[in-house]
Amino acid sequence: MRMDEGGVPEVARGFAALLRAERFDKIAELFAPPLRAMVSAEALRLAWATEAAGHGGIKAVREPQIQAGETDPIRVRIAVTCADGGFAVVTSVGGDGLLHGLRLDPHDGAVWQPPHYAHEDRFTEREVLLGTGPLAVPGTLTLPDGPGPRPAVVLLAGGGPFDRDETSGPNKPLKDIAWGLASRQVAVLRFDKPTFAHPGHLPSGFTMADEYLPPALAAVQLLLQQPEVASDRIHLLGHSMGGKAAPRIAAADPSVAGLVLLAADAQPMHQAAVRVARHLAALAPGPSTDEAVAALARQAALVAGPELTPETPPDLLPLGFSAAYWLDLRAYDPAATAAALACPMLILQGGRDYQVTVADDLALWQRALAHRPGVTIRIHQDANHLFFAGSGHPTPAEYARPGHVAPSVVDEIATWLAPQ
Repeated sequence: MRMDEGGVPEVARGFAALLRAERFDKIAELFAPPLRAMVSAEALRLAWATEAAGHGGIKAVREPQIQAGETDPIRVRIAVTCADGGFAVVTSVGGDGLLHGLRLDPHDGAVWQPPHYAHEDRFTEREVLLGTGPLAVPGTLTLPDGPGPRPAVVLLAGGGPFDRDETSGPNKPLKDIAWGLASRQVAVLRFDKPTFAHPGHLPSGFTMADEYLPPALAAVQLLLQQPEVASDRIHLLGHSMGGKAAPRIAAADPSVAGLVLLAADAQPMHQAAVRVARHLAALAPGPSTDEAVAALARQAALVAGPELTPETPPDLLPLGFSAAYWLDLRAYDPAATAAALACPMLILQGGRDYQVTVADDLALWQRALAHRPGVTIRIHQDANHLFFAGSGHPTPAEYARPGHVAPSVVDEIATWLAPQ
């Protein structure tokens, strides 16, 4: 029996009450089976605790707002007020009375505006489709005006179900880069990740290799077919986990001319997740954050140990990722893979980045590539993880404020690409 629309407010109010009480075990019981398979109670507890810590602690969970005029499932938004700004919990209530989606949204109502270094009269964009079959993904090809040939880059978004712009609240760092580089005579291709384009339809055993390699390799092949693009000057530009995946993609396609790695993580992700959680928990210490960090540390220890097998349930592992995902990550060393490549590389790091850091990640790239010619490494001291300029102690709250990738970063990338 399906629930009528009048039952949605009751479900939403019950969900909000459980959020106030931080009863994540009970919240998980409200999840529809596909969501339950992806998000465990512990993963939700950690996400809630770190988001709250990054905003100075929670002051109030507001009454839910029901999206009018929608059909099954119906979207529900719950605003959360914090000491430093706030965020929202967005979910969808189905006719079965269960939650069919869940995300924490830092968006404060602001909308993205083009950065001053983007000149829309210098390029054109068109939609493309990368790959074939059920996991083909849409993308955008941005071509500078004029005949070319010119250098090109494939943009690789960071970890998580990101769209082609790497949209995070009011910010679109990959769109900043795409429009900035296209204004400087660089062709750009960016795409929605499969986790964004096909949520709930990914096969079991889906890995980071499945997430990045098929669309990225298809993107390189599409650029090779463009007469405006120099076939020997196609590069990969990866941010965060996209930077981690870039050497793996280049190793699979020798036509890749070079790599640009922005805040690319090299530390094993299960270790980095615990480190970041401890950093955020220190912003608003308390029993809930301590419990979330301790649970994550136990899950990370399982990833690192010999007990991890393909049959290990996702709810025992960090971030709700499958055992196949973690086994694939554990077997991949991005810095060593990069060291075996012959192509040039530009590696940029933000000095204020607490997610991917100079000490924990950049040091691994530097050590692995110390013997390699053609590698340029630079630190932008005032940049955070998104390469937005700032000052002071970095927190997640600054990601919710409108900003743009620093002009100096876009300029450095464009200048490096020009002679490659």
